[in-house]
Amino acid sequence: MSSQDVLKNASTLASYNVLLQVMFRVLTFLLNAFTLRFVSKELIGVVNVRLTLLYSTLVFLSREAFRRACLSGGSGTSHSWRQVINLLWLTLPLGVLWAALLVCVWLWLLEIPDPQTVPYYGPAVVLFALAGVQELLAEPLWVLAQAHMFVRLKVVAESLAMIAKCSITVVLVVLAREWGLYIFSAAHLVYTGFLVLCYAVYFIRFLGSKDANKKSFPLHSVGDLFPCRADGEPLVDWTLAQLTWSFFKQSFLKQILTEVLERGRDVKSQKQEEVAIAADVLECLLKLVLVIGLIITVFGYAFSHLALDIYGGSLLSSGAGPTLLRCYSCYVLLLAVNGVTECFVFAAMSQEEVDKYNLVMLALSVSFLFLSYMLTWWAGGVGFILANCLNMGLRILHSLLYIHRYFQFSQWKPLRGLLPSPLLLLALAVSAGVTAASESVFCCDSGWLLRLVHIGVGAVCLLGVLVAVLLTETRLIQFVRTQLLPQYRKKHT
Repeated sequence: MSSQDVLKNASTLASYNVLLQVMFRVLTFLLNAFTLRFVSKELIGVVNVRLTLLYSTLVFLSREAFRRACLSGGSGTSHSWRQVINLLWLTLPLGVLWAALLVCVWLWLLEIPDPQTVPYYGPAVVLFALAGVQELLAEPLWVLAQAHMFVRLKVVAESLAMIAKCSITVVLVVLAREWGLYIFSAAHLVYTGFLVLCYAVYFIRFLGSKDANKKSFPLHSVGDLFPCRADGEPLVDWTLAQLTWSFFKQSFLKQILTEVLERGRDVKSQKQEEVAIAADVLECLLKLVLVIGLIITVFGYAFSHLALDIYGGSLLSSGAGPTLLRCYSCYVLLLAVNGVTECFVFAAMSQEEVDKYNLVMLALSVSFLFLSYMLTWWAGGVGFILANCLNMGLRILHSLLYIHRYFQFSQWKPLRGLLPSPLLLLALAVSAGVTAASESVFCCDSGWLLRLVHIGVGAVCLLGVLVAVLLTETRLIQFVRTQLLPQYRKKHT
């Protein structure tokens, strides 16, 4: 097969996987929207916050360090896959220990919800912990699939498991709503069980097949998937085990910063031409995320109520839901700007500066906890979002001061990317006023005809904003066409 045929097949496979994932996500989105019309806010809150936090904490603490160690630096070549499999099975007893500890915390240290509004909380905690332990059964198979680039397996397994979970939830909330949290516990057990089943069925069929032999797959039979001692080898490679422990000791934030620094180049040591390119890219990226963030903020304010009402009905659109979403749309703008500024700062900082910035992050974390407590006490959920906004604003301010000092004595001023054109600001301001007035007049309790009128008004305003972008932000448009789009096409071919 020629290289062109290989590239063509890879492109077709990538497109197939993306299309398949989008279809599954749309289906689960619709199933979740249907479910929200049959359950209470309290029940949804406990499931999405308390129980999901229990599950995600358990699986993260049990497997994250193992995944990093077994997938880093060619562990499958420098270490025997027999020993890697043996090590990965340790996630199961570790998960049982974490499950026992976290269940005690969730049942005895945290406040128990009202059993009248949220029935069967205790059994649900145990079942969600059991679901986390059940998912760990697939960990050796997941690492094998990830290391050998079985992309379609991951997409299909997760998508089918999510569809099974949503389908069980829909059936039970319609037929047995009185079961309360048992519904979501059963659905989550089905989800993790389906994941394990998909991986198990695939590898049972794959191992020993002609395809496996053709790819020189390191395992040959189903028995190789279980822990055992190979001749002349220890049960567990202790070098790999120590690497796992080192990953476990490191904080997640520190690990991310380390990876960013390793990938980023020291901008200070580059030639002047390269610094100019870096400044130009930074300015364009700042302008891009600012424009997108402002559009989300402006139209998010006027369409939050309608979006929640369409998706979840009165369960989400009544009460504080629209206000929370409006505040969060402002937070999205700050998140976008902070992502770009901190990315540049981390790439430009020396190791000594990063160590100092860790102290700044510690101070910001303490201030965030204080702000969260005070503002949540004052304004509830809105206060928590405001605390996040203030914390993100402080991080952006620190990054902007660093970027300003970095380019202070040069001819390049990338922070100009944070200054939209006057015409664009005018278009956004007019759109904000018109859509807010449209919402108060047409939305959202007067039927679908007036809702469609409100949507039409928003579409016209959005078109006006996009025209303003095309007319005034020509440099940004050129950057997207010549830099971002070619990179996107290259990534997906």
